[in-house]
Amino acid sequence: MNWADLESLLRSRLDPLDQIGRGLSTRSDGDLNPDWPDRPATFRPAAVLAPIVKRPEGWTMIFTERSVETPAHPGQISFPGGRVQASDADAVETALRETREEIGLGGDFIEPIGAWDRYETGTGYRITPVVGLIEPGFTLTLDPREVASVFEAPLSFLLDPANHERREGEWRGLKRAYYAMPYEGRFIWGATAGMIRALYERLHI
Repeated sequence: MNWADLESLLRSRLDPLDQIGRGLSTRSDGDLNPDWPDRPATFRPAAVLAPIVKRPEGWTMIFTERSVETPAHPGQISFPGGRVQASDADAVETALRETREEIGLGGDFIEPIGAWDRYETGTGYRITPVVGLIEPGFTLTLDPREVASVFEAPLSFLLDPANHERREGEWRGLKRAYYAMPYEGRFIWGATAGMIRALYERLHI
């Protein structure tokens, strides 16, 4: 993968930061489940940072494994992020604030470059995913109340559709399909995998 070309593609295909909240397209847990019977009537706004680390040997993406003690999706793999607070100016500020609070990655290392399709979850969140390019050399400090561990996965793996598995499971008594991207013993799935799939489609379709 030519990383310079990928950076150019990201910058050209992502929604500009100043357009966040102005009619961005939306994806959801229902994309693979068109007969979803109980779509939430309202959604709570949230934002995540998709941190792409520009490592010389190959770009990677940072993920968190949520603490089993956190009430929101314990033990799951996710991007750093959370609910939009009233004091946040926009989704970018939410994503950067949550990233700093959860894993101690400061803004000096992050260049936010754009957002892609908001993602609506069956649990009632509308998530704005923001891409941030990360310069290597950072040190992470995890908040153990929210994050059990972090890891990086190669962007070349994540953006390869051959690794986008479609699986099925039962949720609230109904069979539901979802994306999964298992990587070295880590199970990336659900909304996080759905957002990655949407990013792939934004870049390549």
